[in-house]
Amino acid sequence: MLKKTLLLCGIASSLLYIGIDVLAALRYPAYHSYTAQAISELGAIGAPTREFVHPLFGAYNVLLIAFGLAVWTSPGRRRGLRVLGALLIGIAIVGATTPPMYLRGTAGPSGDVPHIVLTAVIVLFILSAIAVGASLYGSRWRLYSWATLVIIITSGALTGVAASRLASGQQTPWLGVAERINIGAYLLWVAALAITLLRTREAAAVPGEKPLAAGARLDEPAVHSPLR
Repeated sequence: MLKKTLLLCGIASSLLYIGIDVLAALRYPAYHSYTAQAISELGAIGAPTREFVHPLFGAYNVLLIAFGLAVWTSPGRRRGLRVLGALLIGIAIVGATTPPMYLRGTAGPSGDVPHIVLTAVIVLFILSAIAVGASLYGSRWRLYSWATLVIIITSGALTGVAASRLASGQQTPWLGVAERINIGAYLLWVAALAITLLRTREAAAVPGEKPLAAGARLDEPAVHSPLR
């Protein structure tokens, strides 16, 4: 039950992150555009929702660490799963230590440098985690993972271009869309990974049914995967 609970933390972490975004925006009267405003603005220094989102993002990081531990100890390609688990834990730790940005237009670009640098580290960890995880299961999972990487890289580049205008208070018409596509693709991948590991675990517990072997094709009959 402990292992199953830790795996469920992967799904819970993604749902919590989405919930934070939705609820905090509703509590922030000046946050009037999901398409133009970044998620980071909800927890920015001086934002009225900072005290609301700070503990919730802390809970998100705890859930992600728990899931990372579950991945680390999962059966299969031990080395790959340990690297993946370590990267997920690293994402949570760096996320917990990343300082908030300043409110739009209230500080120069140098004021947000620590936030930008550590956010870039998180992105690097995310890309590495998905690249490592892509090789752990079959062809469908690999294709899905690489498609996720393409989406994250493309939307991340668009986010970076738009975010460069934040400090000066300029308009960022599509920043919110690009960033939410970027983060949403990663959150969905984490949830899909958790479901795959849960189904693999359940298959191993059924007498006479083979568990998902590392490197097995996701379209084989014995496979239990959300990508079927």
